[in-house]
Amino acid sequence: MPGILGKKLGMTQIFADDGVVHPVTVIEAGPCLVVQRKDSATDGYDAVQIGMVEDRPYKRVTKPLEGHFKKGGVAPLRRLVELRVDAESELKAGDQVKADIFEVDDYVDVVGTGKGKGFQGVMKRYGFSGGGATHGSMFHRAPGSIGQASDPSRVFPGTRLPGRMGGKRITMKNLRIVKLDVEKNLLYVKGSVPGPNNSYITIQRAKRG
Repeated sequence: MPGILGKKLGMTQIFADDGVVHPVTVIEAGPCLVVQRKDSATDGYDAVQIGMVEDRPYKRVTKPLEGHFKKGGVAPLRRLVELRVDAESELKAGDQVKADIFEVDDYVDVVGTGKGKGFQGVMKRYGFSGGGATHGSMFHRAPGSIGQASDPSRVFPGTRLPGRMGGKRITMKNLRIVKLDVEKNLLYVKGSVPGPNNSYITIQRAKRG
């Protein structure tokens, strides 16, 4: 199994045997159910669609999704994600995936959606230094010149300007699993992962590194 769907619970710290403290993110990894198994014969590629089992049931299910879950033989799930697998994989609809697919010291890539910051200026969005703060300065947090009047008399595409910040898909690569609690389906991953607490994230085996 290449990965699992989980929830970010928050951050804490763990002391190693040599006394070094490691900041870690606690992730509730599963349990998940396989909703659909795709293969190259019918779909053109091999993959599994999994969903995370939660305490509260998912009731706002549309008719098409209701039929999709019924075909897979599983109860409706709130969040689904698709992961590529090998053609030899024996996973099928209804199988359960838990945190025990990983081991301590494994390296993983974590995919999530970063926190949305709303509309922000260039100082917060791109780290511009801004203008003088005192002595009669009338230029404080503005971006400054963004183009010339006569030539080229336009603003070049890609110019860093104020706008919507955050809320994008982010992948954190090569994070080490420091601790594993199989009974509670908890992963303790060294470092931070994108998104607010209780947001959905995908944990996959590291592709590089």
